[in-house]
Amino acid sequence: MYDMWFKSLFKERRQSFLPLYFYNTLGGEKQRFVPAPRAKEVRMYNCGPTVYGRQHIGNLSMFIFTDILRRTLEVNSLPVKQVINFTDFGHLTSDGDEGDDKMTTGLKRDGLALTLPNMRILGEKYANLFLEDIRALNIEADKITFPRASDFIPAQIAMIQALEEKGYAYKAGAGVYFDTSRFPEYGKLGNINLEGQREGARVTASKDKRSPTDFLLWKTDKKLGWDSPWGLGFPGWHIECSAMIRATLGTQIDIHTGGMEHIPVHHNNEIAQSESATGKRPLARFWMHRAHLQLEGAKIAKSEGNVVYLSDIVERGFHPLALRYLLLGAHYRSNSNFTWEALGAAQTALGKLLALRLSCKDVAPGGISKHWFMQFMRKVNDDLDTPGALSVLWEMTKDTSLSPAELLATLFEMDKVLGLRLEEPDEAARKFAANYMQIEVSESDLPENIRAFLKERGEARRTKNWARADELRIQVEAAGYIIEDKDGATRVLKQ
Repeated sequence: MYDMWFKSLFKERRQSFLPLYFYNTLGGEKQRFVPAPRAKEVRMYNCGPTVYGRQHIGNLSMFIFTDILRRTLEVNSLPVKQVINFTDFGHLTSDGDEGDDKMTTGLKRDGLALTLPNMRILGEKYANLFLEDIRALNIEADKITFPRASDFIPAQIAMIQALEEKGYAYKAGAGVYFDTSRFPEYGKLGNINLEGQREGARVTASKDKRSPTDFLLWKTDKKLGWDSPWGLGFPGWHIECSAMIRATLGTQIDIHTGGMEHIPVHHNNEIAQSESATGKRPLARFWMHRAHLQLEGAKIAKSEGNVVYLSDIVERGFHPLALRYLLLGAHYRSNSNFTWEALGAAQTALGKLLALRLSCKDVAPGGISKHWFMQFMRKVNDDLDTPGALSVLWEMTKDTSLSPAELLATLFEMDKVLGLRLEEPDEAARKFAANYMQIEVSESDLPENIRAFLKERGEARRTKNWARADELRIQVEAAGYIIEDKDGATRVLKQ
């Protein structure tokens, strides 16, 4: 069984196969990832969507990244407990605790009354649409825990009370604030320039705050919210994540992810309040952040109508996994650009890959190619170098020394990381892959002129007249046929 060699490589944990490196924003360099001592699993928290509307492809790109991350850990024989939260209240439009609540904006847009039950209904509607989208992208939702922030109100209140008791929080006009002056390491994630923030670069000053970098733990609201020691209101966005991490994964975790935009404020706030409340440092050993996805060279922005949803992609006749393939072609820490032309090229590449797999449908997988799989894993284990991993995969498909059984088995192992459903493509994928299938044509079914070209080419090859043989190959290919010379025999394929 081809799995036996693979499993034997990873029999010993602690990265005995190949070292695994991730870029850690906390430290600003690639660092070797090893499991925490005595840990049974890697504890990973991924900042999830605010469910006031449908998530566009820029939002979804984050979760393809975290899916690749989890798959990479698993292929390295490291079990993962993955949590993606749903923010269903309290996320204001400004990092400086200003502006409207995004869920309130969603209620007004959808014509719903401003009540907590309606907020939950709205959140569940868009949470379910998000789950539909990520499943279409082959993100394995069944392996993930999805807590709702509104289910953890008592835990958030308790955490704020702990911060108050330790002297890290103070009351002001808008609610309860975290005092960043009490946390000397504030801004350590990403080496944030706090002076720049104090000048208003990221955070708007407020008369309620002692310092512009202070942030809300509890926002009072006389009309909507939950009862608390500080009156009716709701927890701040940042405390939501800290409380959910603690409740679902513990006081310290291995990996925390988010977008680059989360580094200056949201994630530094999480660190400050979590480490102050629990006394445990660090909150997360590794912080990993995905760069932005642009749309036709511009920022994706709902407010400006510059947005594409997965449903738009499907309506234009593309398979959802074409988007996944497109995003695999750029490193997660590099800004990438979505264009319809690029998506078309990704679908073509995916179609050819699926066609190769389907052409081997009657072949039973054999032993995997150790050489090619090692090359692939060297790329993957080097900070999720998916462009490099795809390059290795395509190079492997040109290796004529591999048997179809070896090729198929190795493709399947590589796909445990890539997640392109090569082993069991769905019906839609099979249909578009058929456009790229190369079918062998028997000599009797070939046109007379092509048979004549092939006969002359065979004679040219026998007499080692390679120039004439190449000329004849070009003429055959110009007629829409492909010549394949292998093991002393010639096959003619038609696409």
